Amino acid sequence: MAPMTDTEAAILQLAREAPELGQVAVAERLRSEGLRISPSGVRYLWQKHGLETAVKRLHALEEGRGAEALTEAQRRLLERGLLTERLARGEQAEDGAGKEQEPTERRRLILDAAARLFSAEGYDRTSIRDIARNVGLLPGSVYHYFPSKRELFLAVHREGFEHTLERVREAAASGGDPWECLRRACEAHVEGIVGGTSVDRLAGSNLATAQNDELLNEIRPHRAAYETVFKTLIDALPLRAGTDRSLLRLFLLGGMNWVYLWYREGKRSPREIADAMVDMLRSGVQP
Repeated sequence: MAPMTDTEAAILQLAREAPELGQVAVAERLRSEGLRISPSGVRYLWQKHGLETAVKRLHALEEGRGAEALTEAQRRLLERGLLTERLARGEQAEDGAGKEQEPTERRRLILDAAARLFSAEGYDRTSIRDIARNVGLLPGSVYHYFPSKRELFLAVHREGFEHTLERVREAAASGGDPWECLRRACEAHVEGIVGGTSVDRLAGSNLATAQNDELLNEIRPHRAAYETVFKTLIDALPLRAGTDRSLLRLFLLGGMNWVYLWYREGKRSPREIADAMVDMLRSGVQP
């Protein structure tokens, strides 16, 4: 057997550290570390080691380190993957709800799969056929729930923003002074990006990659409602006279939104990352 290359070893290491990442996200992360490989190359090496799906990678992690090695979000992802496989085989869900629950479960699985693919591949490079294959359904079954890819994309964002907005508002309201309110909102934001559901991560990480003005215009009101929360929080801060609060908000949101690209579980927690960002914003970094 040929010796393993540095790139192959790095891909297998990422499969253990972040099994939920798609092939495009893995290729981009490796490129940032100086290792050049295409998304198709990542998939080839996954297939070589039997790791071509997130469920297989999660299973490998579970078998290698035990169930306790999985985060709560990874356990939920594995459960949804197993449910997808059961539905694809025509089996009913194990909760005993039977066929009455099946449409709800399938809609949820389609939304989760769409969010994963839109995040990893981008809107334009993701097709309904890709989403259907990921869920184990025929394309016609996806169209039964969502009449078009556009409607599915918007549904993912509506649900993601509503859930994320509720979580961030609740976190901000639990703070005391304005800086503590902002800190807690940022903690909820970063935790949603790296530890939430696929739908949460897509909404929270601001990854609308479609080059389609009409589509982006439809998403913009949802994003604006979410950003208004942070606008209110930053407007309440006691800041130096002349500070551009709008630019400060964009600076903070931009920094948090890209955490998903470089986040490594086991180093800093999402909460520690958010706290450090707010501390640097508040105190600066000049000695």
